[in-house]
Amino acid sequence: MMTSFGKCMMGNIISLVKRSTSLLPYRSMTQLGMAIRARGEARSPRLGTRPLAQRSARPPAAPRDSMAGTAGPGQARPRVSDRDQDRDKDEDRDRAAPSPRSAQPGGPRANGRPPSWPPCQWCRGVLRQDGGARLPRREKGRGCSASLRRRAGRVMLRASLRQVSAALKEGRVSPAELCQRCLALIKSTKFLNAYITVAEETALKQAEESEERYKRGQPLGILDGIPIAVKDNFNTAGIETTCASNMLKGYISPYNATVVQKLLDQGAVLLGKTNLDEFAMGSGSTDGVFGPVRNPWSYSKQYKEKSVPKSRSEDEESDWVITGGSSGGSAAAVSSFTCFAALGSDTGGSTRNPAAHCGVVGLKPTYGLISRHGLIPLVNSMDVPGILTRCVDDAAVLLGSLAGHDPKDSTTIQDDFKPFELPNLTDVSKLSVGIPKEYHAPGLSSEILALWSKAADLFKNAGAKVVEVSLPHTRYSIVCYHVLCTAEVASNMARFDGLEYGHRSDMKDSTESMYAATRREGFNDVVRGRILSGNYFLLKQNYEKYFVKAQKVRRLIANDFVKVFRSGVDILLTPTTLSDAAPYTEFIQEDNRTRSAQDDILTQAANMAGLPAISVPTALSERGLPVGLQFIGRSFQEKQLLTVAKWFEKQVQFPVIQLEEVKRHDSDVFQHQKSASFS
Repeated sequence: MMTSFGKCMMGNIISLVKRSTSLLPYRSMTQLGMAIRARGEARSPRLGTRPLAQRSARPPAAPRDSMAGTAGPGQARPRVSDRDQDRDKDEDRDRAAPSPRSAQPGGPRANGRPPSWPPCQWCRGVLRQDGGARLPRREKGRGCSASLRRRAGRVMLRASLRQVSAALKEGRVSPAELCQRCLALIKSTKFLNAYITVAEETALKQAEESEERYKRGQPLGILDGIPIAVKDNFNTAGIETTCASNMLKGYISPYNATVVQKLLDQGAVLLGKTNLDEFAMGSGSTDGVFGPVRNPWSYSKQYKEKSVPKSRSEDEESDWVITGGSSGGSAAAVSSFTCFAALGSDTGGSTRNPAAHCGVVGLKPTYGLISRHGLIPLVNSMDVPGILTRCVDDAAVLLGSLAGHDPKDSTTIQDDFKPFELPNLTDVSKLSVGIPKEYHAPGLSSEILALWSKAADLFKNAGAKVVEVSLPHTRYSIVCYHVLCTAEVASNMARFDGLEYGHRSDMKDSTESMYAATRREGFNDVVRGRILSGNYFLLKQNYEKYFVKAQKVRRLIANDFVKVFRSGVDILLTPTTLSDAAPYTEFIQEDNRTRSAQDDILTQAANMAGLPAISVPTALSERGLPVGLQFIGRSFQEKQLLTVAKWFEKQVQFPVIQLEEVKRHDSDVFQHQKSASFS
């Protein structure tokens, strides 16, 4: 028979269990004890029966390591800014301790704010991740401070494609959460003008469909549920395609470009279309009808600390730098973490140039490896869909999803392309790196030259063979490129006559006058100028003198590369640009043709030879802006090219951008985006 003492103890236990059903999800005695004390169930001889809310001086502090950011593969771990830390400390200090009722997991929140629990396993794991570290499973039902959730969300957006794909498969994050977070960040970085069209409804619908596939355990591929962006010269069914021109404003294509369709077939979430120079004719992303794109690094802590102080109004209006072009919108979108990867186009360096200026990876594949079907052409014989990502591994993942034969494009390879995973190169002693002496071009800054030399020494000290090589016809390449480019532009732009699609003038005097008025109203000065030049080179009396001669020089340029690679050189190492990104006010002082000739001089030769090339972010300039170096590989040897680029990326440890302007808008934007919460 139970004693009175036993009955008393049993009654207390039953009462405690009845009142603590919400404490059952806790997996350890430490967590259970913290929850009981927070609810006022635990009693202290010194404090009596007062609930914790009345005697707690301040909520538990977040773990020390939760202040650390994270970096992508091969990148240094960034520090959270002092402003960010102060704001987070203020939020934690101001937050009232939870009452017994509001402290219940999943229960009401005091003052509409989350209870002051220590960070949940999901947030803690995301904030501790480093490189390929696994993220712990998210513990549902636990609340975290808003500051911790924002930090965890920012870090997740910096993860690699493989890391995010693994997190989606294991249920640590959902496609809808990723999509909502990216859409919210697009709104807070609207001042960059990186996007022309944001397909919010379409993206959310695609994310929901992806979420259902993950629930069934049937994802379509590694890209399923991952937000991406596409340059606005790729056709997209149901989404406006403008080429940043009045000529195509309002045009909606009836079909998807092959590369876009391949992304959608793998479950990728299309966030929108990115900004560019009109019809991709430019090297700064400043000549589009929707306005110039601003480089995210203009608003970074690294740049602000080294820029010359100016008045606030002058600083905001003019102290920003260009992204490069013409795929500047895609580069800015990847650099500002609004998407995990983006598509660009590369005709003379239009992917690698903005990649170097925005501190991201820009890959131009071998001509014919990726289909051009659905890419509105600039120069058919040189155009290649480009890939922009934050690390080399991600570029390899996207290449594996896009490469291969396309029956709609006769220039694509006939053999099937097998996706590959990049190995971790440890021994470069068998590698031969060529340094083309002709790439020491006029106008190359001393800073870029010094960085180029250091990179060569890096390979040499690691055991690689570094040799100087010659590409003698490189000095003629930019003139040859200009002739061939404008000639093909004149041919390609002839389709925009106002009859079948695009803008049509109201001029009705005659068909000829309607043609002329349509093209005058639809094209800007840059496009009309290239059409005029191209038609001049294609005149009967000039065809042999200019166009045919340029084609012969192009063959000589391609043969130079063939000879160098046959001599035993595996990879060529060159600068990507002549200098770091120029301020917008300085950049627009020169005409488009002059700017393009300067900015494409180090990149367009690879397009004329049809070779793969990649720009890898290498260091920050004295002004705190990104500088990239270019690797050029053998035809269809992307695996070797990317493997070497990955090794180099790991050695240089390029820093992660610290976007001060985004952090300033962060709390204002994300606290109103309820669905974007990661807690």
